[in-house]
Amino acid sequence: MGPGRAQPRAHLARLREPDIRGEQSAAMADPPGCCSTCATCLLCPYSCQWITAKKEKRKGLRTTKYDCSWFFFLFCVFLFTLVWLYFAIIILNDFHNFNEFIFRQRKLWLDWSLVLLIATAVLISYSSVLLVLALFLQLCGQPLKLHWVHKVLLILTALVVAAAFTGLGIKWAEEWKSARISLQATGPFLHIGAVGGMTLLAWPLASFIYHTRSTGLKVFVLLVFWAAMIALYLAPLGITSPCIMEQNQLPPKPALIGHRGAPMLAPENTLMSLHKAVECDVQVFETDVMVSTDGVPFLMHDEELTRTTNVQAVFPERAALNSTAFNWTDLQQLDAGSWFLERRPFPTVQSLSPSDRKEAAEQRIPSLKQVLEAAKQSNISIMFDLRPENHSDYQNFVNVTLEVILQSGIPLQQILWLPDGFREDVKQQAPGVQHIYGRKRLENEEPGLHVNLPYQDMSSEEIRQYRQDNVSVNLYVVNQPWLFSVLWCSGVSSVTTNACQVLKEMKRPIWLLPSSTYFMIWIVVDCVSFLIIIWAFVLMK
Repeated sequence: MGPGRAQPRAHLARLREPDIRGEQSAAMADPPGCCSTCATCLLCPYSCQWITAKKEKRKGLRTTKYDCSWFFFLFCVFLFTLVWLYFAIIILNDFHNFNEFIFRQRKLWLDWSLVLLIATAVLISYSSVLLVLALFLQLCGQPLKLHWVHKVLLILTALVVAAAFTGLGIKWAEEWKSARISLQATGPFLHIGAVGGMTLLAWPLASFIYHTRSTGLKVFVLLVFWAAMIALYLAPLGITSPCIMEQNQLPPKPALIGHRGAPMLAPENTLMSLHKAVECDVQVFETDVMVSTDGVPFLMHDEELTRTTNVQAVFPERAALNSTAFNWTDLQQLDAGSWFLERRPFPTVQSLSPSDRKEAAEQRIPSLKQVLEAAKQSNISIMFDLRPENHSDYQNFVNVTLEVILQSGIPLQQILWLPDGFREDVKQQAPGVQHIYGRKRLENEEPGLHVNLPYQDMSSEEIRQYRQDNVSVNLYVVNQPWLFSVLWCSGVSSVTTNACQVLKEMKRPIWLLPSSTYFMIWIVVDCVSFLIIIWAFVLMK
């Protein structure tokens, strides 16, 4: 080639070189406000790549629409898991029932609440860490290149949580009602937390808006964000709680009924459990009564003896039989306390004193006669159900039980009768007995009625109406202070509880807010949030 033709090409290359270098410098320059070390520390766990500070290693890295869709999926998984964490905390109130259910099915005792909480904590921690990394990467102007391993784990997290919700809805549907009740205790605080969390998102959101070239995407993201914020700002219009009231409007503290005594402090349905309940200022000892083959009423909840006695060791060939298939001599040979120390049905067992441990290990199945004598001395009432209701000899069970009650000499007003079967016969033979009904009152029913229902079956409005109509309401089983607080504010007469030692110490509900104070908090939080969001967008620009 001649020199005349080579010279123009070299000249053109020299002319283009500054532009090319300028484009490469702009593409690979470190973003302002984020050092290379910080960028490396953020990108490594999120993208699973060690992106060094060398500019040539960052060539071509940018956040695509595909990456944005995975960030949106990460945010949804985080919210999904956060909602499940809320549910997991709420259902702790009833989790002992689940442990008993698993034992009856598999003969395996384990505190499954620990498994639930640990698994949930792992899932929420994982999604939270990834979300925080993504937000800081966005603030630093770094690409959101989520590694495929994280994508797979996020999908698995979503599937696990979805399976947990599905199982809850199929096998434990009443917990949905528990969640609705819990919103009365947590609604005002969830509102403040949600407003605060969305307000903090204003910084990475503003960074995303100013770094995105697509006008349509900007408008869409802004509309979604502000729609969510407006909904949150107005959410208190739909938040109701019985604890939003003046101090002088607070009803009296509900009386405590010991569920099988004080089962967190002693083996359930034993004399020790009754005495511990008395120490907790419990007014009523709630229990279950069965009748042996030789006509002795005794305390036992389960139809089988395997959970709360050592029947498998003493009578292995008869362990699967119904409790009513044993005579009183056989029942007296069983240990009804050692299981409590071995299986530890509640964490409180670990804190028992040596003397309490010794007493628990010596417990036997008590007869109804022994319990009535102890109740008479302690001046505590007895509320019991007579089981099993479908037994062919149930009428004889009722007669035998009434005979023991009448012979004990206990004042009949201390007996709270729950069984529905042959109730009219009971009223005739023992007219002083108080009758408790496991149903809501009927229309035009006489005043002075006593009802005993699961706490999920009564709304705050119904409780208030029953209280005005002089209908005594007892709800079961209430263990958590938040739930006790809501029912206290609603005006319930009494609650059945496993945690009498906890509820005894409560002098007032966990929180009580006058409506004017709550209105002021609502307006202040919304105004401060709005100003911070505007400031974030101005600052990031």
